Amino acid sequence: MYDFVFVENLKETLNLGEKLSYKLNPHSVVLLKGPIGAGKTSFVQGIGKGLSISEDITSPTFALSHHYSSGKIPLIHLDLYRLKNSSSAKEVFFSEEEEALQNEAILVIEWPEFIEPLIKDCWKIEISYAKNSGRNYIIKDPKNLLTFS
Repeated sequence: MYDFVFVENLKETLNLGEKLSYKLNPHSVVLLKGPIGAGKTSFVQGIGKGLSISEDITSPTFALSHHYSSGKIPLIHLDLYRLKNSSSAKEVFFSEEEEALQNEAILVIEWPEFIEPLIKDCWKIEISYAKNSGRNYIIKDPKNLLTFS
């Protein structure tokens, strides 16, 4: 099941991420797609807020991953943007997936295109710029139960 959500601003983006966090469990995987500047990391900040994470959530573009363990459920945030081939992306993903499984963490992945075929049971979120302002979200729930309406 897909849900379509329009957000007008940063506050609504954070609120949507927080709302999604309440539907996530340890071992949940979230794939985030969208153009540069669409608000992927802001959405992850909302997830972190919902998980009561106390650390500042920042983009892991240069580090590739950031780990947050202060919340109700640990969060691992990956950004595969800088990786230019599938073998590099798979290597990073498998390493972080193993850690997520060991720590019962949620794994959120920005720019997942190289590894998406490897993941069967996951949330898929596509963000696009709306016509005049704001963002459009297409959210696919792995259990097909989702509704944000």
